Amino acid sequence: MREPSAKTDSPDHGPGLELFPQGNRDKLALRLQQALHTFVDNPRQAVEEADSAFDEVATQFANSLTERRRVLRAGWQDQVTDAQTEELRLALRQYREITERLLHMPAPASR
Repeated sequence: MREPSAKTDSPDHGPGLELFPQGNRDKLALRLQQALHTFVDNPRQAVEEADSAFDEVATQFANSLTERRRVLRAGWQDQVTDAQTEELRLALRQYREITERLLHMPAPASR
């Protein structure tokens, strides 16, 4: 049975669900804040910077999910021998947790 890794597992995030490492999250949040603060002086540039930060977040989000899916699949699909029932149970639980989190994400606010 797999032991939890302190680096990727936590009760709040589950195995490997850190979509944005803290440094990247802080950097992107700072870029967005800077865009907000420059709006009065240069509205177009502020919106372009916010768009760029959003694009980077969306790209990292998609890449993180793709990597998580690859790791999950490798745990049960690419084995020379059939995966054991316990490994399959853990994979199913992780798929369920990730999918439920995605389904319960709030929709972006719209005008």
